[in-house]
Amino acid sequence: MDLLKKWFRFLVIGLLLFAGAVIVYISTAFYYDDVAALQRKNPGKTAFMTHREIEWEFKGLKNRKIQQVYVPLSRISPYAAKAVLIAEDDKFYSHEGFDFEAMQKAIEKDIKLGKLKYGGSTISQQLAKNLFLSPTKNPLRKIKEAILTWRIENNLSKRRILELYLNVAEWGDGIFGIEAASRHYFGKSAAELAPMEAARLAVVLPSPLKLNPTGTSKYVEKRAEIVYGIMVRRGIVIEEYEDIMKAPPDGPPAETGAPRPPGQTSGTVDMAEKKDAAQETPDGTPADAKRIPSSAAAAREEQGSGQALSPSGQGK
Repeated sequence: MDLLKKWFRFLVIGLLLFAGAVIVYISTAFYYDDVAALQRKNPGKTAFMTHREIEWEFKGLKNRKIQQVYVPLSRISPYAAKAVLIAEDDKFYSHEGFDFEAMQKAIEKDIKLGKLKYGGSTISQQLAKNLFLSPTKNPLRKIKEAILTWRIENNLSKRRILELYLNVAEWGDGIFGIEAASRHYFGKSAAELAPMEAARLAVVLPSPLKLNPTGTSKYVEKRAEIVYGIMVRRGIVIEEYEDIMKAPPDGPPAETGAPRPPGQTSGTVDMAEKKDAAQETPDGTPADAKRIPSSAAAAREEQGSGQALSPSGQGK
């Protein structure tokens, strides 16, 4: 009996210690991470970046480095921002950090599969996870994520949340942010992304280590077509305009502003100069000045000949 009491006492103490640890862990989400500071400054190394570096070190990949270039939202293609919203969080501007309908559907899918696979996370939740938490899936982390999401929504504007997410989301092994991803996969800045390129980048976000936006995966191709189609239907992409912009250039070459070699012409200004030069008389006086008399001379000539000149210099 005494032994049973001892085991019961140890069990109670253990549960209390565990509960205390859980409370301390969760409570750090209320004060430890400085969410409000993100209003004024961009984040440094995120929790996900640190996790990736630890993973590389464990695997012996010491030469690997994080790729990230932070850019403001104004330097990100509107197609990219829209594609990410459509693919990841289509109700971003209408919810306050949590999409309960999406979460319910995710839970139902997880129950059918018998494992935690679908998260139903909003962009705000994903931002909280990327900035402050690890990729592991457990109930305690989800509770802390919920608290951090609530703080993010209450301290930052939607525009700022979207900008931060686009700059810290992972798009490949160690490739963080849309600028680094755009340069890595398409060889251009995020501001230059075309609609289909943006759609392809958006659809790999759920599994950036397995999916490649420039690969031949049927999943990526199908999902990208769906996102692109939604952008067309909503008027975000005008296909006729895109076709025109993709067509090869025609017409005269554009002026570069550089001085031209003597005798080289390029455009209507040079043609006008040639025409004027051709119409000059040998003494350098414009031909029109020779042909068109002054009003006084015209009067004297009219008095003498009884005829007036037409504007072309020919008699009537």
